[in-house]
Amino acid sequence: MSARVPGRPSRGVAYAVVSLIGLVFLIPLAAMLEFTLRQTSGGYGLDHWAGLFDPENARTYRPLFQGLGNSFALAALTLAIVLGVFAPTIVLVHLRHPRLERALDLLTVLPIAIPAIVLVVGFAPIYRVLGTMVGSGAWTLSLAYGVLVLPFAYRAIAADLQGIDARTRAEAARSLGAGWGAVLLRVIAPGVRRGLLAASLLTIAIVLGEFTVSSLLNRMTLQTALLQISKSDPFVAVAVSLLSLVGAFVVLLLVSSTGGAPRRSARRGSRPSTPQEPRS
Repeated sequence: MSARVPGRPSRGVAYAVVSLIGLVFLIPLAAMLEFTLRQTSGGYGLDHWAGLFDPENARTYRPLFQGLGNSFALAALTLAIVLGVFAPTIVLVHLRHPRLERALDLLTVLPIAIPAIVLVVGFAPIYRVLGTMVGSGAWTLSLAYGVLVLPFAYRAIAADLQGIDARTRAEAARSLGAGWGAVLLRVIAPGVRRGLLAASLLTIAIVLGEFTVSSLLNRMTLQTALLQISKSDPFVAVAVSLLSLVGAFVVLLLVSSTGGAPRRSARRGSRPSTPQEPRS
């Protein structure tokens, strides 16, 4: 039996705190579920949930499904920007231009410090030009969403870079003849896997929950569609919101389970086997 670590709460206290926090999060979810089960004639039932998947209501809920599809497409595009552009840039600045890290850190704080309404004022002229060049499809919001998720993605990846001593690993790989592409994909990426997973989760959550930019730029996304549907059927809007929250929680559990350290095959306290010396 392992000794208790000084300064760390006991297992019972930890379970009690986690259970209390989980209860605080479950109360609003339970209230949302109870609201969706209410029937207009009184009592409780699954009429609103059944109506959500009824083909006869497809035309009524068309904006909802269109906004949901646009949000998933925007999440995929924004995630590609984060993993294909932001992550390599953060790693290269950390490895080759460490003097620029402070400037990059301050730059990534701006999307949090500047209100969203002010960002939209700056985005509007850019999107007018984009509208004349490539059209005004919902996919163009991925560029604005890339700016919004940059502070969270940067800190998730930069924290892992500091923890694995990426410069030493990169120098060792380069001394063995590896190119920068191999260094990024085969040396650095496995070490910052948890940071990449956290950045991906934050990106998806922010894109699916964003409302201000899409509303002011007049784009149909999940949140704007929920607002539109809630004016005619608030039960369905709350049901879809509940599904999105539960889906985000499931994704969080998957990321937490896949982002941990690999398990050791040897049991605790057992010594690795050593080859026996041949007898004379």
